[in-house]
Amino acid sequence: MTKRQIALLACTAVLAASGVGAAAPSARSVSVHWVGPGASIQKAVDAARPGDTVLLSPGTYRESVLITTPNLTLRGTGGLPTLIVPGPAGADNACAKAGHGICVTGTKDRPVEGVTVRSLTLRGFTKSGLWASWTDRLRVQRVIAEKNGTWGIAQQRSARAELSHNIARDNGDAGLFLANTVDEEGGATDAQGTVVTRNRVSGNRIGVTLRRLRNLTVDHNDATGNCAAVFVVGDESTPRAGAMTLRRNHIHANNKLCPKTPRLPFLQGSGIVLTGTENTVVAENRVVDNVGDSPLSGGIVLFKSFVGAVNERNEIRDNVVLRNGKADLANRDTGQGNTFRGNTCKVSEPAGMC
Repeated sequence: MTKRQIALLACTAVLAASGVGAAAPSARSVSVHWVGPGASIQKAVDAARPGDTVLLSPGTYRESVLITTPNLTLRGTGGLPTLIVPGPAGADNACAKAGHGICVTGTKDRPVEGVTVRSLTLRGFTKSGLWASWTDRLRVQRVIAEKNGTWGIAQQRSARAELSHNIARDNGDAGLFLANTVDEEGGATDAQGTVVTRNRVSGNRIGVTLRRLRNLTVDHNDATGNCAAVFVVGDESTPRAGAMTLRRNHIHANNKLCPKTPRLPFLQGSGIVLTGTENTVVAENRVVDNVGDSPLSGGIVLFKSFVGAVNERNEIRDNVVLRNGKADLANRDTGQGNTFRGNTCKVSEPAGMC
């Protein structure tokens, strides 16, 4: 073999190893599926593939939408309102049958990943505006969820979610509802860094409910006009609820009156309430003008859960908590290791915490 032939073989080997000169691997381009009022959102969602976007023109859409495709984006244009309301009775869509507006649904073995819902208004559904179950890295952004029968935006059995810049108002129960599960008992689940940030909740029974969860952050939200602003709920199950951070939220004038239920007394004037929770940090919040006479009324309240689980090792620090009734800070619990320090307040139960 000549020196020239040897050099050519060596060059060919280098090109093959680097991929230069070889056929490029095929890559599917993502698609945008445009939908206008009167057309079916569900048909576009069913036709979409992972990575695609379903883009809704401004207007009103009368249907419920079920999303099971990963990495799908469903959004409005972000200009004029894009409104989704209940469709005709008798729809066979599973989401519609459950009374929800948009459902993002996976399974235990295969959670649906990377879905984004953005820039929509969800109004008047009997259950939830948006319902998510078995999801991973769900993003819900700039959604208005209003006048729904139970929850505005709700999720269970989900992890690593981001709920940001949404408005949840005038819903029957919680504006934002996050839970381990709603249909069975069990210990708190790991939300794996879920973030609830820069949302506005108003006119709901409870602004934000966090039930039997661990490892999430609730920050920079605004809550006003609810019966109660934020509930962190645990029970006797293990793992315990907690290990979360509530930071830099503005919680003011949550003075709507809501009647008692089989699980809770009447609600009015509750800012942040912890029940059956451990190792949670409540810091740098502004909690003002929440006034009521419920057992749960007050600015920041620790209360034994109604199944007897106590709060333990929670840290309440550096908050501005003023003009709340019955008290700015209230520890109505018998749990141990809860600390209150650096708060600006006037009235506490027991006295001496301000």
